[in-house]
Amino acid sequence: MLTRLHDSSLVVDMLYNRTRGQSTAVTCFYFDFAAREEQTATSMLGSLVKQVVSGMEMIPEEVSRAFQEHKETMGGCGPQLAVIVKMLQALASSRPIFICIDALDECAAVQRFRVLDSLNQILEKCPWTRIFATGRPHIRHEIETRLTGRVASVSVGLKRDDIVGFLRVRLGEDETPDAMDEGLEAEILEKILGNVSEMYGGKLLRLPPHIIC
Repeated sequence: MLTRLHDSSLVVDMLYNRTRGQSTAVTCFYFDFAAREEQTATSMLGSLVKQVVSGMEMIPEEVSRAFQEHKETMGGCGPQLAVIVKMLQALASSRPIFICIDALDECAAVQRFRVLDSLNQILEKCPWTRIFATGRPHIRHEIETRLTGRVASVSVGLKRDDIVGFLRVRLGEDETPDAMDEGLEAEILEKILGNVSEMYGGKLLRLPPHIIC
C-alpha cells in the first residue's frame, strides 16, 4: 500500500506544480480498507466537490442551489449521489478537473461500482475531466467494462533486489542475532517476497490515456 500511495502522491504533486496559477482543479481521494464502511461513493465524490469548491473564489450558483434545494427536500440531510454527480458535472463544465484515486481496489465492491458509474457520467458530460487511479489487477475488468474505451493501464512493480536489500538490512538490525541462521533468513525472505508479489503486482490505471500531458 505504501508504494501505491507514494506513486499517487507523486502524481498529485506533479499535477499541482504543472497547474499552479491556472483554473485547473486537482483533487484526490485515498481509499483505505479499514475505513470501507465510511468511504462510500457519496462520501468520496462529495469530498471531490469540496476540494474543487474550496479553491474557488465563488461557488457556482448552480452548485449552491442544488445543495440548498436538496437539504430542504431531504430534511437537512446531505446531498444524494445523483445530486453530487450533477454538482461535479457543473463544476467540471467550467474548468478542467484532475481526479486522482488511490487504492480503488480497497473500496467495497458495491461502492466501487457506484464510483465508476458516477465517474463515467462525469466523463460523458465533461470530456476534459481527467482521472488517474491505482489498484490491483483484479479490478481492471470492472474499470474497462464501466468505462469502455476510456481506459489505459500501466504495470507497476517493485524490484526484487531492492526489496531483498531492504529486508536484509532490517534483519541485520535484529536485537537477537543468534536466533537467526541462513535457513531462517532465506525462509523469511521467500515468504515476504511472495506476499509482496501478490500485493504489489498491480496496475497503475490511467483514465483516459491522455490524462497526463
